[in-house]
Amino acid sequence: MILDDDQEPNFQGHKSGFDEMNIEGLSVEELNAYIKYAKNEIARAEAEIASREALRGDADALFKS
Repeated sequence: MILDDDQEPNFQGHKSGFDEMNIEGLSVEELNAYIKYAKNEIARAEAEIASREALRGDADALFKS
């Protein structure tokens, strides 16, 4: 079976790190906004982890039955 170029998987792997933002030139207000944004991203990531763990727990319970 031959795949067209547009049908081939293009997964590049997981990102190994995160790019740091240059914060030296930011004002105090911009720094506070950046911190708020970062905290929101952390909360979003934690919610995703909780969702995945709950789903995994449900799947484990289903297959143990």
